[in-house]
Amino acid sequence: MTAGAGGIFEAATGDGPPVPPAGAEQRSREIRAALDGLLQIRRLTLRQGGDPKDAPADWERRQPVRAVALALESGGLVPSSVDASGVRVATGYRVRAGDRPGTAVVEWLGPAGSGAAQEEAEALGACVPALARLGWEALLYKGPRGRRFLEVEPLGN
Repeated sequence: MTAGAGGIFEAATGDGPPVPPAGAEQRSREIRAALDGLLQIRRLTLRQGGDPKDAPADWERRQPVRAVALALESGGLVPSSVDASGVRVATGYRVRAGDRPGTAVVEWLGPAGSGAAQEEAEALGACVPALARLGWEALLYKGPRGRRFLEVEPLGN
């Protein structure tokens, strides 16, 4: 998702519309500004001597889907997307709420026949460092039908 009519930034979870190529530069600026804001919040709420990249702030822990999506998008990873009818039109990550409070799940999805299932192990592996650099721990699991996914939670949880 992009900044809405009210100007509120929403990190791309992989369930929104694709960003048009003409809007890519603006989106990049929005992501940088959102990440800078997140790190500033962490600095203000951090114990003295800590590094703001080490641990998610309380608001991130309460909204892990949004925080994990921002970590992935700011790490240069591409979100999946859907068209107006909800049909998946692009391959990339998708973030959804985890089964436990304070967790998120990252999947690698694409349109039917896109080969996303064959890419998922490598693609999800590329998500791990982007999450770790902002204090998130990601564990790879194999779910129903053999599809892989990451379960993500704040470090030290």
